[in-house]
Amino acid sequence: MEEIIQFLAGILIREFIRAVFSNPRVKDNVVKAKLRPMEQKGELLFQLESFTKTQAFHKNLTVEETKDELAKLLEEFRQVQVETVSEDITVLISKKGKATIKRKRKKAQAKAADLSHNRKKKYILEEGIVVPFLQDLGVMTQDGKIVRTKMDKFRQINRFLEFVEDILPQLDKDKELTLLDFGCGKSYLTFAVYYYLKVLKGMNIRIIGLDLKEDVIKECNRLAKKYGYEKLEFHVGDIASFKDVEHVDMVITLHACDTATDYALGKAVKWGAKVILSVPCCQHEANGQIKSELLSPVFKYGILKERMAAIFTDAVRADILEANGYQTQILEFIDMEHTPKNLLIRAVYTGKKNGEAAEKLKKMESELNLDLTLNKLL
Repeated sequence: MEEIIQFLAGILIREFIRAVFSNPRVKDNVVKAKLRPMEQKGELLFQLESFTKTQAFHKNLTVEETKDELAKLLEEFRQVQVETVSEDITVLISKKGKATIKRKRKKAQAKAADLSHNRKKKYILEEGIVVPFLQDLGVMTQDGKIVRTKMDKFRQINRFLEFVEDILPQLDKDKELTLLDFGCGKSYLTFAVYYYLKVLKGMNIRIIGLDLKEDVIKECNRLAKKYGYEKLEFHVGDIASFKDVEHVDMVITLHACDTATDYALGKAVKWGAKVILSVPCCQHEANGQIKSELLSPVFKYGILKERMAAIFTDAVRADILEANGYQTQILEFIDMEHTPKNLLIRAVYTGKKNGEAAEKLKKMESELNLDLTLNKLL
């Protein structure tokens, strides 16, 4: 292990761009960590970003502190992906602590890491690089600039792509992957996910967008044909009755209203979808049901009842998914200043059904008088 620490420590001060630590030995603590160089007041530092299931933590380290931290990280994680200017390096550590290093030389040297502390936000789809569907959907001008009134939409698209990027290791890249976007609307996200996975990543995918508006679906199919996007198709239909596929690898929903989210989640579970990314909207069902003598002093205020009903709805959905074999997180989708609908449910199928979560869920639902649609579907 000491040799690996020295190997990585040596890379830090030459050509280092970033490192990602994954596959933790203990699943209920820090699940991932990222390390990057930065410069502050003329001094080389390293920023360590650590992620639990629900939170992210940052700290800045000196070179020596970083070397010490590497030893701890290698004890906690079994895989390290390192990018330098000239190489991609993978370090795999066995249960017995034996390390294997795989090195791949880059065909062309990458740009050195940006060391500035207050650097400009880097998006997956960058401003200044022309993306045809963003132009046709009114987000980007002909010269690649973002339309001022569409900046929130641009951030929203990129934030969602970051979540997609995070779950890529969970998907089987040796076969064609089928993705469904329920309630796709104008299909900003559908086109963005296709562009990212197919055009930028070169993955073998089929994506289906589903919506009730015929004119919107017709326009989306026209654009897909215009760009030559094969295996990107759009259908008119509702979530509850859609039966055109037998298996789906990933289901995404953005602001599917009220119980439409439940039907999408229910379909995803029945299909055995490996990944679910869902941003719910308008949780009216729970607001009409929720009752509690204990919480009546809170529920008498309509706006508070509405907000708590929304929180309870998404918590119940997440727990139902856990009871059905998914590892589930509820994460901030985008800052509240950009949209109030800012929670995302991320679920990855593991097959481990959480019976304890199911029992606690039943008790809570009974106490709050909740009987949500997703429960009935599953």
